[in-house]
Amino acid sequence: MKYLWAYSIPLVGLLGIYFGGVWMYAALVFAFVLIPILELLLPIDVRNYDESTKEERLKNKIFDTLLYLNVPIVYFALLFSLHKFTSSNLTQSELIGMTLSLGIILGSNGINVAHELGHRTSFIEKILGKILLIPSHYTHFFIEHNHGHHLHVATPEDPSTAKFNQNLYAFWLQSVIGTYTKAWKIQLKLNDVEHRSFFSFKNDMFWFTIIQVSYLGFIYFLFGFHGLLFATLAGIVGFLLLETINYIEHYGLKRNLLDSGRYERVSEKHSWNSNHILGRIMLYELTRHSDHHYKSQKKYQILEYHDVSPQLPFGYPTSMVLSFVPPLWFAVMNKRIPAEMR
Repeated sequence: MKYLWAYSIPLVGLLGIYFGGVWMYAALVFAFVLIPILELLLPIDVRNYDESTKEERLKNKIFDTLLYLNVPIVYFALLFSLHKFTSSNLTQSELIGMTLSLGIILGSNGINVAHELGHRTSFIEKILGKILLIPSHYTHFFIEHNHGHHLHVATPEDPSTAKFNQNLYAFWLQSVIGTYTKAWKIQLKLNDVEHRSFFSFKNDMFWFTIIQVSYLGFIYFLFGFHGLLFATLAGIVGFLLLETINYIEHYGLKRNLLDSGRYERVSEKHSWNSNHILGRIMLYELTRHSDHHYKSQKKYQILEYHDVSPQLPFGYPTSMVLSFVPPLWFAVMNKRIPAEMR
């Protein structure tokens, strides 16, 4: 039940939005000030589960239910924020705070959970994952992440892998544009291989475009132009948080190019790992990212720590804050990148 803490971000964010004033920034302070401080104080947990415990955790449906509950939570947060935005006389400072708070909820409990569900084999779980991507305008992530990122991670072909000495803001531009364009390339290739019509029901990118436009149109119809602008900006905050996580997950790591012209297989050493307990719980073990890329079908509740995986000196929330200041990020991280990968 420790994963109930993953709901603390939307809870704090919604309470802040409800009370208004400086409380609008509650989610921002909670996620990027309080949690980093606690992660510095709390112990690191490198333990793995034995085989029998992993079997029990896989059979326990509560782990899946905890993910599914994020769908109503995220959409309630969206609609509650839109109602507050359009029915209250808010100051400019409150508007900024509410946009950031909702964006953090969309990123942590929306895209992050969508990422986990997108790797599942169940049709319903995949649908729920796609639904969670809509408010952040990032439905194309479903295509590119599963058919592109996991194949090309830690190579120059992957827009979601940050290069050595590349700052976060240059990476945002690379990843946001590159991920979208690559998603279309992957989709068109899939259409060609399977002889699909562009308007086929299986052409996800076509329908994702229709869904995203319809979503924004629905927001405009219910909440007007200002509501549309607010929802758009909050969604941008959400996907920039995702891209910030992408940045710290693979920064500077590279796979070797073999004599055959192909890259070595993805292993536990091609993603940054973190065993800081709060980040693990609140991001559904996303911080054990090395094992996730090593075996992408593993469910979050049984992801493991590997000694060979490169380790972040801080948890994900702290590392994200650090990445916002490139000189500090480079000073801390560049010396940790294996010499053969620089």
